[in-house]
Amino acid sequence: MTDTATVRTRVRIPLQFPDGYRATAEAITFHGLADGAEHLALALGEPGGDAPLVRMHSECLTGDVFGSARCDCGPQLREAVELISEVGGYLLYLRQEGRGIGLYNKLDAYALQDGGLDTYAANTALGLPEDGRDYTAAAQMLTALGATRITLLTNNPDKAGQLRAQGVDIAALHRTGVFATETNLHYLRAKVAHTGHTISLAS
Repeated sequence: MTDTATVRTRVRIPLQFPDGYRATAEAITFHGLADGAEHLALALGEPGGDAPLVRMHSECLTGDVFGSARCDCGPQLREAVELISEVGGYLLYLRQEGRGIGLYNKLDAYALQDGGLDTYAANTALGLPEDGRDYTAAAQMLTALGATRITLLTNNPDKAGQLRAQGVDIAALHRTGVFATETNLHYLRAKVAHTGHTISLAS
């Protein structure tokens, strides 16, 4: 495990989603995160218990804010807030736009996808990693919150693998929903083929 991080600030924020769903979160910021980014934890419900539910959600401006249907990020974020609020836990909102390549590069990759490449091949064509995310800071955040044994909400096996390598005990995995649309099906199939996401899709 790398150097420890500490809690910097806690502040309550009322959340409201476009479909009318509301929740109250405690937003938590940190000192000493390994990558120096302004990652955020949202405590939802009552986060105590043996293995609180945790979602590591990578920032997606197009999906989370503008409702882009090219990915499933917005619906996953909405689902995670409700699921975690029901049982108690944390949503880690990680500043890793475009699987770690940044917003502009992600949009450049979209242009290549419009030419026929899948989401991973487009990143490679730009000379970038298929998935450049490092979850060291996420493990630091969980440790600072006292959540070193968790139930992880994800379809991505790399997230569990990296957290385990950082000393976080994954008590159980909870799959996210499948939010397939006509415009993101190719994207979802690429996630299954390239990185073994546990997503069941119609053929």
